[in-house]
Amino acid sequence: MPFSLATPVHSELIIKKSRFLGCVEPCADRSRAQARVAELKQQHPGAAHVCWALLAGGQSAANDDGEPGGTAGRPMLDVLRHQDLDGVLATVVRYFGGVKLGAGGLVRAYTDSIAQALLQAQKIPRVRQTRLRCTLPYALEGLLRREIELAQAQLLDVQHGAMVEMNLSLPEPQAAAFQARLNEACQGRLGWLAPDDGA
Repeated sequence: MPFSLATPVHSELIIKKSRFLGCVEPCADRSRAQARVAELKQQHPGAAHVCWALLAGGQSAANDDGEPGGTAGRPMLDVLRHQDLDGVLATVVRYFGGVKLGAGGLVRAYTDSIAQALLQAQKIPRVRQTRLRCTLPYALEGLLRREIELAQAQLLDVQHGAMVEMNLSLPEPQAAAFQARLNEACQGRLGWLAPDDGA
């Protein structure tokens, strides 16, 4: 089972006068990762490089930010994979100290920065979410909203037309029991539709 992280965790290494500021943090997708990297570049205008790796399902990415190809982002991504993480962003801000480390030295520095941060990280199991979409009469909307809250599901979208249509997300292991409970409570007046992935 893949894990995410409870909170961001930081590390700092000094290697041959270069300073490496590592961070691992929960991150759901590439657009959030890029926004976080842009933030770090603003916070550290004197840094030589802000390298990063994101492990988030189909949105995984690695970026060397000007370091020699394959010496920063990819090794950081490998550390995340080795730790069985998902939905996690690794970043390293490097302040150049004037001494070149060589390709092997860079790989070690970036790998160690992330590995050091992960030593202090609190891993949490990542539960796969399922999307459900249903249609129901207006009279049942309040009942469904209460059930969604009780199940700690997330209401993604509600549309009011001839009927109420709701898109929601909840942990996959709970989905079947949740649907059965609603079918019974709504006495067959609830219709299940194919999930709308655009919601």
